[in-house]
Formats: sequence, C-alpha cells, structure tokens
Amino acid sequence: MLDGAARRLLDAPLARAAVRLDRPAVTPDRLTVTGLVLGLGSAVAATAAWWLPALVLWLVSRAADGLDGPLARRRRAAGGPADAGAGGFLDITADFCVYGAGVLGVALGVTREFGAPWEPFLVVLLAYYVNGTAFLAFSSIAERAGRRLDDGRSLSFLGGLAEGTETIAVHALWLLLPAVAWQLAWGWAAVVAVTAGYRIHVGYRLLR
Repeated sequence: MLDGAARRLLDAPLARAAVRLDRPAVTPDRLTVTGLVLGLGSAVAATAAWWLPALVLWLVSRAADGLDGPLARRRRAAGGPADAGAGGFLDITADFCVYGAGVLGVALGVTREFGAPWEPFLVVLLAYYVNGTAFLAFSSIAERAGRRLDDGRSLSFLGGLAEGTETIAVHALWLLLPAVAWQLAWGWAAVVAVTAGYRIHVGYRLLR
C-alpha cells in the first residue's frame, strides 16, 4: 500500500547514493547478497534475543537491498550490459529468504525470552507463502500472456495492504517491541492474508 509513496520519497536519495557507490568493486548483485547476509544475521541475532543488533542489521540489510535496483538502472542508462533478469531473480529470492528467516528468528527469540506463543508467527509464514505464490504466479503468467504491469521493477507487482514498505516496518517493530511481537504478529498475519486474497482476486480477473 505504501510502496508507491515510499518510492517517490526515496528514489532521489537512493539515486544519489547509487552515484557514490558506482565503483567497479560494487555491483548490484553484490549489494543484493550483502543485504541477504545482513538480513540472515539479523535473524540469528533475534534468535539469541539480541534485539538492538538485530534491528540495526535488519535496517542496514534493507538499505542495501534498496540500493541494488538504482545502481543497476544507473549502469544500464550508462550503456552497461543488461542481463536477462538474473539480478531481479536474485533480488526477489533474497527478499523471500530474509523475510522468512526474520519471522523465524523473532519467533524463536520471543519464545525463549518471554515465553510467547509461536503460533502467530507460523500463521504469518503461511500468509507469506500464499501471498508470495499469488504474487509470483501472476508475474510469471502475466509476462507470458503479454499483460505485464511495468513500473520499472523486474516483476509485475500487484498492490495490496502488505507490500515491501509495510513488511520492513513490521519486522522492525517486532525488534523494537519484542515483548508484544506475538500480538503484532496476529494482526500482521491478517493484513498479509487480506493482501493475498486481494492479489488472487485481482490477478485472476486481470488474466481472464
């Protein structure tokens, strides 16, 4: 829901950061992998209930993830070689790994430290699974059917209540307020489930 507004707000600062990062040793794929490693590190820290380090690693991870696209676009605009979608594939795969690991890490951390129930986090993972399936299936079939939604990103994104911006914010909130993370997880699971239902409905209608 907030991705469009976030992109309009952050496009210019991210483009300026990409200019500073545009060095031979820095590539979009390396930024993606850096974001992946830091995100997994955040999940490990959360498992140990090291909440502040987990939060810092999470935010830096998402910053790295946000910079790979602007750097790739900058290099394409300068005449650099384009791939057949390998960067986009790596990016979305890394995102799913980081999000899933983040849920698991928080679940284990709050269960260990606060005796919180793990069930709401399991429901979040189920909602992520269904939502991700609808999102990726639509993108693949829309591409083949010539109905791609092109907003400059590698895949066709159907909007919804739970997009990347909201996901980053909720995961950060879990790490800021771990004592109530499981209650927040119930609400987040409902939001993601509504988004999944919306994407299934809209995707089906768009592909008819």
